[in-house]
Amino acid sequence: MKHWKTLAAAAVATTVGSAVLAEGLVTPNLSYRTGPFAATGIPLMNGQKDYMEMLNARDGGIGGIKIDFTECETGYSTEKGVECYEKTKGEAIVTQPWSTGITLQVLPKTNVDEIPILAPGYGFSPMADGKTFQWAFNAPSGYWDGASMIVSYLDGKDGGLSGKKVAFLHLDHPYGKEPIPLFEKKAAEMGFEFLPIPVGLKEMQNQSAQWLQVRRERPDYVVMWGWGAMNAGAITEAVKTKFPMENFIGVWWSGHDADLALVGDAGKGYKSISWSFPNPDAGVMADIQKHVVDAGKSLSNADEMSGVFYGRGVVMSMILAEGIAAAQAEFGTAEINASQLRWGLENLNITEARLAELGMEGMVPAFSTSCANHTGNSGGWMLEWDGSKFVKASDHLVPDTSDYAALIAEKAAEYATANAPWPMNESCDAPS
Repeated sequence: MKHWKTLAAAAVATTVGSAVLAEGLVTPNLSYRTGPFAATGIPLMNGQKDYMEMLNARDGGIGGIKIDFTECETGYSTEKGVECYEKTKGEAIVTQPWSTGITLQVLPKTNVDEIPILAPGYGFSPMADGKTFQWAFNAPSGYWDGASMIVSYLDGKDGGLSGKKVAFLHLDHPYGKEPIPLFEKKAAEMGFEFLPIPVGLKEMQNQSAQWLQVRRERPDYVVMWGWGAMNAGAITEAVKTKFPMENFIGVWWSGHDADLALVGDAGKGYKSISWSFPNPDAGVMADIQKHVVDAGKSLSNADEMSGVFYGRGVVMSMILAEGIAAAQAEFGTAEINASQLRWGLENLNITEARLAELGMEGMVPAFSTSCANHTGNSGGWMLEWDGSKFVKASDHLVPDTSDYAALIAEKAAEYATANAPWPMNESCDAPS
C-alpha cells in the first residue's frame, strides 16, 4: 500500500476550497469530565483533544481537512452515553463510547447505523474478532491481552503461580467483570486460586469490607481492575493495611499518577500493566506545547501532561488519526465516510518507523490490525510507581493470544447467537 501522505494529498487537492473542507470530519467523543470517574476521564479527554487540536493547527487537520472533535458529556452513565450516541451519530464517522457498559449498548446499533466504534484498550474483549464485530475496534490491546500479560508476569516471580492465591479486586460493572473468564481459565490450568472481590459503585471510596476480606484471605497477589475513585480508595486501603505494594498490580486503567501521588513513597512498588507510556520529551509533546498549549487552546497543565493518562489520550487520538489517514489514502478523498474509516481502522500499520515520524517513540508499542483482528495485540510494559512517577519496570511484554483465541471465538459466537440475526463479514477469517 502506498504511503497515505502522498495519496491523501492528491485527494485533498480536489476538495480544497469546498464547503466540505470547512465543515471537517466529525469524530465525537463520549466524554466524562464529570461524575465519579472524572479524575481519570479529564486527563484522558485532554490528551485526546489536544492531539486533534495540534493536527488542526499544525497541519490543517488530516489530509488537509479539519477534525471536528466534538465531546458529548456522559458522566460515565450508560443511559447518557446511549443518548449521546444517538445525538451525535448523524454526521459522525466514528463513535468513541468510553465505557464498556456504553460500548455493549451501542455495539448492536453500529451494524444498523454502520458507524465504527473505536474503544482503544477497553470494551468487549471478543471485539477482537473482526469477522463477527466488523464495526468495533479495541486496538491496540484488549482486556484479555492485559490479563494474559499479568498472569505471565506473576508466573515469572517467586516460583510461579502454582499453589498461590490471587485476589481480583474489581469494579462490579461490565468493565470489571470483563477479564474474569480468562482468569478462571488460567487458574484451572496453572493451579492457582482465583478469588474475585467485587467493589460496588457506592463502595468505591470506602472499601473497608473488601480489604477486611483481603486481610482475612491473605492472598499472595492482588490484581485490580478499577476505575476512577475506586483506584484511589484501593491504593489508600492497601497502604493503611500494610499490604505489600510490590504484590499489588492493576490493569492500565488502574495506573493513574494522581492516585499514587496521594500516598507518595508509601505506594512504591505498585505496578500497572500498560500499553502506553508518557514521554514528555517526545516530538509530539513539543508540537502540542507549541500549537495548542502556547496558543491557549489546552485545558491541561504541565503536571497532567507528564502523566500516564494524558499521554494515553494522545496515543488514542493518534490511532484514530492514522485510521482516517489510511482511509483517505485508500479511497482517494479527504472527505471519508464512516464505512471508509472502518477500512482504515482495520488496516492500521503502526510501525516503529511510523511512530518515529509521528514523534511518539516509546509511547506505544508497534502494532497492526486487519480485517480479522481488530485489537492488534500490541502488548505493553509493566510500569512501577517509584514514589513520584511511573517508570518502566519491564521490557516489552506480549500476550499469548493463542491461549484465548478459542475463548474469543466462543464468546463472539455466543454474542452473535444471542443477538441474531447478526451480520458477519464473511470475507474475514477468525483472528489467529
